[in-house]
Amino acid sequence: MKLVRFLISREGFISVFCYTITAVFSFLSFAPLSLPFFVWVAPFGLFIIEKRNRGDWKKLIYHGFGFSILFYFVSFHWVYHMTTVFGGFDWYLAVPIFIGSAILLNFKFPVYLLLFSFLAKRVGRFFPVIASVSILFAEFFTPQVFPWYFGNVVAENQILAQNAEYTSAYGLSAFLFFVSYYLFYLRKPRSFLRLFTSFLSKHKGIQKKIVFAGLGIIFVSALFFANGYYLFQKWSQVKPIAEREVLIVQPNAPLEFRDGRNPAEEIRNLMTRIDTMTEIALKQNPVDLVVLPESGIPFFTTHDTEVTRYSRIYWHQFESLMAILSLRHGTNVFYNELDADVVPTAMPGRISRRDVRMYNSSVLMNPNGERRNSYQKVFLLIFGEYMPFEWMYALSGQTGQFAPGTSLALIPYYEPRKNSTSQTKDLHWEDTMVMGPGGVREYYSKDKVEEKTLGSFLPLICYEVIISEYVRKFQGDPDFIVNVTNDKWYGNSVESYQHHTLGRLRAIEFRKWIVRSTNSGTSVFTDHLGRNIDNDFTPIETTAVIRKKVQVIPGEMTFYRLYGNLLSYLYMGIVGIVFLFYAKRNS
Repeated sequence: MKLVRFLISREGFISVFCYTITAVFSFLSFAPLSLPFFVWVAPFGLFIIEKRNRGDWKKLIYHGFGFSILFYFVSFHWVYHMTTVFGGFDWYLAVPIFIGSAILLNFKFPVYLLLFSFLAKRVGRFFPVIASVSILFAEFFTPQVFPWYFGNVVAENQILAQNAEYTSAYGLSAFLFFVSYYLFYLRKPRSFLRLFTSFLSKHKGIQKKIVFAGLGIIFVSALFFANGYYLFQKWSQVKPIAEREVLIVQPNAPLEFRDGRNPAEEIRNLMTRIDTMTEIALKQNPVDLVVLPESGIPFFTTHDTEVTRYSRIYWHQFESLMAILSLRHGTNVFYNELDADVVPTAMPGRISRRDVRMYNSSVLMNPNGERRNSYQKVFLLIFGEYMPFEWMYALSGQTGQFAPGTSLALIPYYEPRKNSTSQTKDLHWEDTMVMGPGGVREYYSKDKVEEKTLGSFLPLICYEVIISEYVRKFQGDPDFIVNVTNDKWYGNSVESYQHHTLGRLRAIEFRKWIVRSTNSGTSVFTDHLGRNIDNDFTPIETTAVIRKKVQVIPGEMTFYRLYGNLLSYLYMGIVGIVFLFYAKRNS
């Protein structure tokens, strides 16, 4: 009842209005709408609530939860769809999970309000700096839904986005709140008039303060724009050392069969579809690499071991088709699969179900149809690939029980076959009914080429691409980044565009192209400046192919790859020390 009375009161109306300002304006600024003007006023809702409740810690916490829930509902409404479809939860379980995750995974809002209010009371001035360091702290040290930072929205501006090479999204968040608070102060004509008359005042002390504040805003803004422009020009002029022709096949594979479809028939149709799409795309124009998405062939593996056979995930026809695709066109094929091994503590010579570990894995097959390096997904998706608590698996039969991978190695790929196949009749999916992987390789044995490494790429599965701190752990100099994902769990929503945009900054941090291959859209190529090539996105929930020439940018360890979030830590540390001495001196 207290909540209802609050919501219908004047205070409640103002509060919900503030929540809405931040939630809606942030959403409008972000993909796919991408209206960046709104981002500069999106924090106003937070500023108003903090100012009205400064020092009232309990209210600030409640308001933080209000921001969390409404922000989550507007920007991440597709999480409910994921919980019901991906996790398999009924609605009466999905709703509390949605609300609970909204609070826990957006805890940055109450933390931001508390820290801002604390510093505002202790310091009493330098509010743009307080706003920027508070959001930086909140984004660093609280869990996120899919590490989503306000700086990702700022990066919709192509020039400002280039600063991510030094600061990642964190620094752009700090810049946004620094500028936004100054705009917030000037939101009323009366405030602007007061500022103007103070500047004209004969009181030199007031004049100095106004001039100092104005020059600070101008300097910081000029610094970010100038550095962004410099980096944009610098990297625009870098000549690639090579180009690789890459084909993305988007098969729109089914997720599950709870609607009554025949699984065997659907899988046969999927295999035929992939076979046909690839053949048509490559009949006259070969490529260096074919990329299939996450869950492009769900449920199976090409890794023939005692464990995978015991687990009934190895399927020889799957391996045969992948060999056909690579041998028929003499190219590398990168595809997603299941994989399995046993825990080290398992009894020797015996395999039991509880000893088997399953992995979300992606593998490269070379132009000779031979299985080579694989990468197992490290960051697993909660409520889809694992549950936070063992007892929760009983609530959803749809959720997988995957183990995280450990390797952070790049994936080598090899020189493609330069000549067309010597066979007068190519193999297709239907031939796998009677011909195993060994037979396929024997059929194309005359076309076998010497295995020569052409380069390597950095493999990422699903939302790993949006975790900047994780991606920089990979060692070596990749030619480009490959992100395979399956966004079909989220339906025809904005999630796919948001997912891509959150990961787009990795191209700037690494100064490498990104090949994004999705099961059902949106697949796209992004260059080392964070630009989507030709703005060519594949449609959502449909089959499609897309091919581009991916430029290999000369290897250079960028500042972010070398030092990570050093600048953000320095900024928080220096400001914290200055504020500590200032507060003590004026206490």
